[in-house]
Parts: sequence; structure tokens; C-alpha cells
Amino acid sequence: MEKKSVPFEKTVFVCTNVREGKAACANPGAGGDEICRALKEAVKEAGLKSKIRVARSGCLDRCAEGPNLFVYPSGEWYSKVAPEDVPALVKKLSDRS
Repeated sequence: MEKKSVPFEKTVFVCTNVREGKAACANPGAGGDEICRALKEAVKEAGLKSKIRVARSGCLDRCAEGPNLFVYPSGEWYSKVAPEDVPALVKKLSDRS
């Protein structure tokens, strides 16, 4: 085992969980996958890819409030995220980098 420092200033975990017959962040029409893709692209376009990692996440246990994402290590949590929120999220993330 080799212990290393965290390679990014921030990691954004975006729930992309799908559940049949129950609410979930990435069910068809919910937007979790779309938000994850858009956020990855926006971070890259902003030149922040070396500082901010956007990662797919499994269930964050707040399905009815989704799509959900959280930012590590700051502990920020966002619910009911929509694709149009991505530019504002990237700005918030970059303001604190």
C-alpha cells in the first residue's frame, strides 16, 4: 500500500444512480447523468481539470431531493440540481480553488 496526497483540490461527486420503480438521481428524465457530463465538460473548458475532479457516484440516499451532488473536502451539498445550474456551480467551485 502506498499513501499519497489527494491529487485534486476538490472532488465533486454526482449521483448517477438508477432505480426501477423508485425515485433516483439518474432515472430517465431526472438528469443525473446529464449533469455529470455537463459538469465534467464545463470544468475542462474552464481549465480546472487539474484542480477539480468530477466523479460519478452511486446512491447518496437523498433520492427524492435529486439530482444530488456533494463537494469534497468542503462538504457542500447540492440538491435538485438542473443542467442550467452547471455554469453557476463551476463558478462557485473555481472561486474557492
